[in-house]
Amino acid sequence: MKNDKTADGSGKANPMSMATDFFISRMALEPLKLAERMKEAREVLLGPLKTDIAKTPYEVVYEDDRVRLKYYRPAEVRYNYPLFIVYAQVNRETMLDLQPGRSVVETFLQSGLEIYMVDWGYATRKDRYLTLDDHINGYMNDMVDYVLKKHGVRHLHLMGICMGGTFCVIYAAQHSEKVKNLVTTVTPVNFDTEQSLLNVWARSISPNELVDAYGNVPGDFMNLGFLLLNPARLIIDKYVGFIENVNNRDFVENFLRMEKWIFDSPDLPGETFREFIEAMYFKNLLIKNEYVLGGELVDLKNITMPLLNIYARFDHLVPPEACDKLTSKVGSTDKEDLCLDTGHIGIYVSSKTQKEFGPKIIRWLRERDGAEQAADAETAPAKEQKEKTQEKEEGVSPVMTEPTLTKEQPVKPEKKVKGTPGSAPAPDVKETVKRKTPTKRTKKA
Repeated sequence: MKNDKTADGSGKANPMSMATDFFISRMALEPLKLAERMKEAREVLLGPLKTDIAKTPYEVVYEDDRVRLKYYRPAEVRYNYPLFIVYAQVNRETMLDLQPGRSVVETFLQSGLEIYMVDWGYATRKDRYLTLDDHINGYMNDMVDYVLKKHGVRHLHLMGICMGGTFCVIYAAQHSEKVKNLVTTVTPVNFDTEQSLLNVWARSISPNELVDAYGNVPGDFMNLGFLLLNPARLIIDKYVGFIENVNNRDFVENFLRMEKWIFDSPDLPGETFREFIEAMYFKNLLIKNEYVLGGELVDLKNITMPLLNIYARFDHLVPPEACDKLTSKVGSTDKEDLCLDTGHIGIYVSSKTQKEFGPKIIRWLRERDGAEQAADAETAPAKEQKEKTQEKEEGVSPVMTEPTLTKEQPVKPEKKVKGTPGSAPAPDVKETVKRKTPTKRTKKA
């Protein structure tokens, strides 16, 4: 009689044991080759492994409750405006800096872009009642204002990833004056699609029951759901591939880095989850121009700044049909769709798309990174206009408030000091916002 039990005697199959059995059965006819592989695998697994992720240096310049703002400074600043990146609240922003050579952050820094990236942190019980409005018009808007004051500019480049891209679309529609250029990547805006099983499942769940039962929706619960969207590839094939390459140190290190990221899954604030499922997946209000946030209609026609919309042809989470309608709904005349032949995660980490994704965004932003127009200057307050005139007379660019760095001018360690209330923080200031957190976040006046 066949024994269906695993090594732990539980009687339940697990992906790793299935992959191991499959591999050993294939190698049974080649015992010498198997023995050599196992010897090599032992040396790899028992030796030192480099599996750290997010190694690019950064500084936390702003904190508010669980939310942090990371600042990455290039060796030489070549852009007039910084890039503000908003990742999804599902999984972590460390995906953009997985490892040297496969890092979107590294690519941007090499081009001379200053980067600010939102770290949403880990939601706790006190965050359960935080809404979409709290995150977009609260935390996100406060951080954008901080960056604008720090650099002395009117607007910045805004980039969103997945759910974070949806946040950016909403933000750009309600705060268009603060966004110079908008980049959306694998960003869902049309949720009425059958191309993804995720959309089908999301419309069949009860967000009220989930939130009432759990409070915050567990990250492990959502992660399991993502894996079950394609169990053969994401659970079985993946571990078969690991066993087949377990004697390859580079493969093992890359595999473990990805596993670290996948299973680093923060919980999602309950009310944010409830609102997002009901407004987007159930009613598809955003693309219909019927979504209201903070008492104000999110009118996509207000998005008049240049828009670059990038998505992935083989994305099983956010299929092309969920992304490609955005450009037809916005008010911008400078807009572009780009569909890459990759998947939801591969668009950021695969060696092939590393040569397409980052360089395309860099070129696109560089072409649209011009200085303030004269019409903008005419509407500035008198004091600000006077400062710009003085800077021009002294030979300083009015939109470059920090000195250009070169390799001969290394960055000195920055001393962190408190900013004066009501004034613009200096470039080396870390701003920490402390407040008694109510059940629903109270935004700044």
